[in-house]
Amino acid sequence: MLALSTTTFVFASAFAQTPKAAEPEHKLIQFHMALLKRGPKWTGESTPASPVLESAQRDYATQLMQSGKAVIVGRLTDDGEIRGVYVLRAKTPEEARAWAEESPAVKSGHLTAEMHPWWSEDVMKAASQPITMTTAYLGFLTRGPKWTPEKTPATEALQKAHLANINKLAEMKKLVVAGPFGDNGTLRGVFVFRVGSLAEAKQLAETDPSVQAGRLTISMHPWLVPEGVLPSP
Repeated sequence: MLALSTTTFVFASAFAQTPKAAEPEHKLIQFHMALLKRGPKWTGESTPASPVLESAQRDYATQLMQSGKAVIVGRLTDDGEIRGVYVLRAKTPEEARAWAEESPAVKSGHLTAEMHPWWSEDVMKAASQPITMTTAYLGFLTRGPKWTPEKTPATEALQKAHLANINKLAEMKKLVVAGPFGDNGTLRGVFVFRVGSLAEAKQLAETDPSVQAGRLTISMHPWLVPEGVLPSP
């Protein structure tokens, strides 16, 4: 089960109304998340060169995992702006960016790498062998239309309910990874669900009181990742 019991302090920092950056709790560490987005040379069309680039991209992602530079890599399969996600175990933001920008599709201009510090417990494991892929559901929490920086009794009560709901989803063994972004931007945090469908993941995410109140919004995506890496429900 995801050790979400120790993430609530960090979520409180990340989703709080003050503009302070997230402070880590002792069992959480900082990773670097690369969001691979459509780049200037993206067309979506298949060409004779496409299979070569796609093969090189897969090989590089496998390299990142095998070398320990990445704890998880995966492709979003819903054909949106974000094409894939790397979670990197780097010493510095510069090192993480360099690894992301070595991706063949980034080097070719078909993708760009948007980098964010991200806090999580160190719960990802080595992929099962031989490598097979499985679909999880990755949700990005962002500032909603009713987000404000002020801290009031009402927002504090909402925050408490938000954190209680995170623990409830973990206890249900539906939410397996969660953690906040540390750069105090529009992106606030991540939920990862291991459930039977995208619809179920969306339904669970929308039980979040902060989402229901409009302080946060969530976008949910099917995420194709190596089997065995995510915690078991």
